[in-house]
Amino acid sequence: DAVALFERLLELRNDLGLLSEEYDPVAKRLLGNFPQAFSHTAIINTAAHLGELETASASRGNDD
Repeated sequence: DAVALFERLLELRNDLGLLSEEYDPVAKRLLGNFPQAFSHTAIINTAAHLGELETASASRGNDD
């Protein structure tokens, strides 16, 4: 589910809500350029698209 994956990604941010270029799932830490503007742009775009899908679904009367 896209929303669950997006929420998981948000959990990877640091205490200031920032993301780096990469994430090491083994060491569970942010790696690479920090903060990374492209990562934040992707977060904003994804949130907007998920919001649009939720709005469209609600207008059709779907609970998905």
